Amino acid sequence: MRITILALEGLWDTGLTVMLDVFAAANGLSAMEFGGTPHFDVTVAGVRRKVRSAQGLTVPVKPVTPDLKPDWAIVPALNVILPEHVVAALSRPDVVKAIGEIRRWHSEGARIGASCRGTFLVAEAGLLDNREATTTWSLAPLFRQRYPQVLVDESRMLVSTDVGATAGAAMGHLDLALWLVRQASPELAALVSRYLLADLRSLQAPYIIPNHLAQADPLMLRFERWAREHLKQGFSLHVAADALATSPRTLQRRCNAVLGRSPLAYFQDLRVEHAQTLLHGSGLDLDAIAAEVGYVDGATLRTLLRQRLGRGVRDLRADLR
Repeated sequence: MRITILALEGLWDTGLTVMLDVFAAANGLSAMEFGGTPHFDVTVAGVRRKVRSAQGLTVPVKPVTPDLKPDWAIVPALNVILPEHVVAALSRPDVVKAIGEIRRWHSEGARIGASCRGTFLVAEAGLLDNREATTTWSLAPLFRQRYPQVLVDESRMLVSTDVGATAGAAMGHLDLALWLVRQASPELAALVSRYLLADLRSLQAPYIIPNHLAQADPLMLRFERWAREHLKQGFSLHVAADALATSPRTLQRRCNAVLGRSPLAYFQDLRVEHAQTLLHGSGLDLDAIAAEVGYVDGATLRTLLRQRLGRGVRDLRADLR
């Protein structure tokens, strides 16, 4: 498998190095256990002759030339955190040129992979329109606003389509690299995972901070604060809208536009978050925790936690042991 990693100025160091380490480990273990098959031919390419990482390290890159024809082109994340910095980075000349190369590679048959903020470049190229995708959960409101044609679900860690694959925040680079190894050989991917003490994760949901998402919009921030004060009560869209001096339709519309979910779903996110906190430190039993977050019994809460987080109560309690 020919893989080209497109390195850009100011990329997130770990995103690049973790992918290189995964493919190197896969090649080494493949030679040891499977006679060298499959093999990952990895090239780090750049649209500039010199590329420095966010930590100031020089990244050795090969120039992007017409004869560079990868099976997969991967875009690591730029080390930018705030939404306004992401938007500014997308207009940089080298980033614009990189987006053009992504389009060209795709037109020539390559599949495209990206993780974290790297997904913005693939979306900017128009390759994710009308397709499912994921991105870094912390910038999902910006992603949803900037690319309304993309069917984004930031609760998922990795989403594959006919175009390629997108992965979630930060260490999603590891998930993306392991997933690519698995496409070539599930047995090799399992071996790499055991050597690196790493495995594919299906969800970002356990890591999402609802308050962070709400800060993207003033009405959502007010809704989040109101909701936290009323977690023990049953949710009513009309009651919530009245308390926020807005209409139910406006609250529904803004919640869907910014958070990609209904007001009720976001209200349940806050219940889940608070329940997680109580599971970790309160000493309360599950029925008592359920009462604290507005559910009649622990069985209902147990089902919701597994649906949202993909993990059971016992696993969640074990996190801090």
